Amino acid sequence: MPINVTMPALSPTMEEGNLAKWLVKEGDKVSSGDVIAEIETDKATMEVEAVDEGTVAKIVVPAGTEGVKVNAVIAILAAEGEDASAAASTGGSAAPAPQSVAADQQAVGTEADAKRADERGYERPAETAAGGAPAQQGASGSQPKGGRVFASPLARRLAKEQGVELSGVQGSGPHGRIVKADIETAAKGGAKAPAAKPSDTPAAAGAAPSAAPKPASDDAILKLFAEGSYEKIPHDGMRKTIAKRLVESKQTVPHFYLSVDCELDALLALRKQLNTAAPMIKTEAGEKPAYKLSVNDMVIKAMACALVAVPDANVSWTESAMLKHRNADVGVAVSIEGGLITPIIRKADEKTLSTISNEMKDLAKRARARKLKPEEYQGGTTAVSNLGMFGIKDFSAVINPPHATILAVGAGEERAVVKGGAVTVANVMTVTLSTDHRAVDGALGAELISAFKRFIENPMSMLV
Repeated sequence: MPINVTMPALSPTMEEGNLAKWLVKEGDKVSSGDVIAEIETDKATMEVEAVDEGTVAKIVVPAGTEGVKVNAVIAILAAEGEDASAAASTGGSAAPAPQSVAADQQAVGTEADAKRADERGYERPAETAAGGAPAQQGASGSQPKGGRVFASPLARRLAKEQGVELSGVQGSGPHGRIVKADIETAAKGGAKAPAAKPSDTPAAAGAAPSAAPKPASDDAILKLFAEGSYEKIPHDGMRKTIAKRLVESKQTVPHFYLSVDCELDALLALRKQLNTAAPMIKTEAGEKPAYKLSVNDMVIKAMACALVAVPDANVSWTESAMLKHRNADVGVAVSIEGGLITPIIRKADEKTLSTISNEMKDLAKRARARKLKPEEYQGGTTAVSNLGMFGIKDFSAVINPPHATILAVGAGEERAVVKGGAVTVANVMTVTLSTDHRAVDGALGAELISAFKRFIENPMSMLV
């Protein structure tokens, strides 16, 4: 029986990808674990391994194809003893999942992908009936009367949270399966669970909030500009993901901001001393220092130490519970062509400054080459965004969920400060902490940024 090779979901945000390169050709034999292709996602270029053994009977999607939907068939394998030409003609009947379904289910093309999805904490794909085949419904796509309602795990959770009765929802997924988009539509326009009795309704309940205004359509915006006065550049996957996540953050996370000025003279002196003392190591290009610390490396360390000093702020908000993290994993915003990515320094509080520095250089280099693995940029407990190198004095960064905080770092500059009643000159840096008020209250946020200031102004404390 022909084996369909489908476009896998290589990250939680992936809805489609670009098939950059095939590393096999038709007629080649592959084994489980062989790397067969390179896929460009919204964040990185990743290798795809074969899950099954067989002979490549047909390459369905040629190299260089952009916008291939998750779960679309990209190649067909002929099983052992099977005629490759026959497999090529009979395989590939599986249709690609709709974009909304791929995003909703974090679609996974094979059982091996499903196992990896579980390990990484993604939503599982559609439940399967006995024998491993996806549960089928009638051709009409409607839910069975009086029987089981088919819905993705995410759709079931959203329905419970929003009071939507699943039996009254028309599914738009494969075989009538209910997916996230169906629940959102039902929540806006009907299919609600039975309304509570007046006696069950809280007396303080206010009026329902009005619907959020819709953004202007593309056509409406284009009419504002003369024909030929602009160049229309289509959004790539990264830009779409950034836009989606930032809108989600601003709409769902109640931000508040705390700013302090940090004196850098002691930190700059320690940095110079440590860099001067760096031992020389031999490389292919000759001898070079074992490390070269930057101010940003020391900011990362200070933020991690501050989270350890104020553990109640090292948290993530979920609707059911507060996640209090045991480690200080600091994400660092890195600008790359077409967008940005946030690789993570894991357990930054436990690492030396030299380790943080070398690890950050490696992550930034591979980020710009789009070679990071998902586990290197997903998760984390906070983030740092530094625009000081561009001369920016201060700014406010947008929180990247599930983080509860992000630190915006401005430029260090000489400023007049008053000490002991006299005006003197000091190197000063303004930092602003953006905080999720659901998880970190004002006083707790102030305690966190005060701890950061303390470590920056007394940098030796980070080393002991």
